[in-house]
Amino acid sequence: MGVTVLFLRGVNVGGAKLLPMAEFRLMLADVGLQKVQTYLQSGNAVFFDPGEEGLEGRIAQAMQARFGFVAAQFLMPVAGLAQVLAGNPFQVAGQADGARVHVVFLRGAVRFDADGLQKWAIAGERFHLSKAAFYLHTPEGFGRSKVAEKLGQYMKAEMTARNQRSCEAVLALALGLTVS
Repeated sequence: MGVTVLFLRGVNVGGAKLLPMAEFRLMLADVGLQKVQTYLQSGNAVFFDPGEEGLEGRIAQAMQARFGFVAAQFLMPVAGLAQVLAGNPFQVAGQADGARVHVVFLRGAVRFDADGLQKWAIAGERFHLSKAAFYLHTPEGFGRSKVAEKLGQYMKAEMTARNQRSCEAVLALALGLTVS
């Protein structure tokens, strides 16, 4: 049994893939997960996983049955999230303003054209790719960043993004489960 973090991609964004968090928590409990907690309305969850095989498939099947869609899942042990956050080269900027530093969680094969993406960066905007994540510092804000806007054109991978503030809040929730 271990504490697991789940990030979903593309739920409750622009009226698509509506996922009420109370119902989502119940669904996760119904697939056998314990002490389920969510953060915000964007598909962030932490829970105790009893370690049964096929968790991702069970969650996908339950989502389809209950909500009529399946969202891409990014599952990781709490230690994995802590490691990704510890590897963030823009931690200092994120401590100053956690909404301006984003962590893009990756899964599967990644193809990345750093030079192509760099041409969209404005002064002060920085990014870094590691094995587990893409880190992006947007001093002018994520919504105004051409790098953020063009990322999907220059990086081919399964991905979902969270700002540093949200990642830290989810990590705190998950760490709270480990001591209770």
